[in-house]
Amino acid sequence: MPRREASDAPKATPKVAAGEVYSTLRDSIVASEIAPGTRMNIDAIARDLGVSQTPVREALQRLEGDNLVVYSPGRGYSTTPLLGLPELRSLFEFRLLVEPWAARSAAVDRLANPNAVLDRELESFERRVDEGGDLRQDLVAHDTRFHDTILRAAGNRVVQQAFVQTHCHLHIFRLYPADVDGTVTVAEHRRVWDAIRNCEPAAAEQAMADHIRNSFTRFAQAFDDTLPALDPASTTPASAMRIIR
Repeated sequence: MPRREASDAPKATPKVAAGEVYSTLRDSIVASEIAPGTRMNIDAIARDLGVSQTPVREALQRLEGDNLVVYSPGRGYSTTPLLGLPELRSLFEFRLLVEPWAARSAAVDRLANPNAVLDRELESFERRVDEGGDLRQDLVAHDTRFHDTILRAAGNRVVQQAFVQTHCHLHIFRLYPADVDGTVTVAEHRRVWDAIRNCEPAAAEQAMADHIRNSFTRFAQAFDDTLPALDPASTTPASAMRIIR
């Protein structure tokens, strides 16, 4: 985690400072600059970032809500382990249940169609890709916004909240940068966006399902073990999810 000189300490309100500390720690954890299982020393973090202990404690509580740190009595906070093989598969099976349905729902509703928001998001990230440099955090943020936009457009707040609580983007990107320059992800996102824009529910559902399976295959490469691809027959068809809208 980069050290901030005392003279560079931010002149900010406690809430702003806590937000900055949260973002800094979250990015360091996702990028594995802070290794899994590392004890988070509040005193040391406050000194390194040039802030008081209060915003550090607030940031750690938020990170606990993200499941990026865990609190143990007598030990304090430490970073959580990486996803294992069973957890990775379970997470993507859940995504395969929910997200193709959400893409189909978004494509059906012409009035609430999110294609304009998705288009702006894609164009913004593509400009960042053209600039070059380390895109890891930008890709995490883009992926989160893209998928969350589609979930919101589906109109089921219970499903959306369940998805948000998985914090899936933060955890899968901790494994390793599966798509270093973001081009593969953008190409798959554009296929989903194109089907939603054209109000083609079946195509949107299929494009999202393909994207989820491809993502699983990419991130599964973080493990030495050979994982079988996600089997469509092992999950409830997306069409069955439509009853919960």
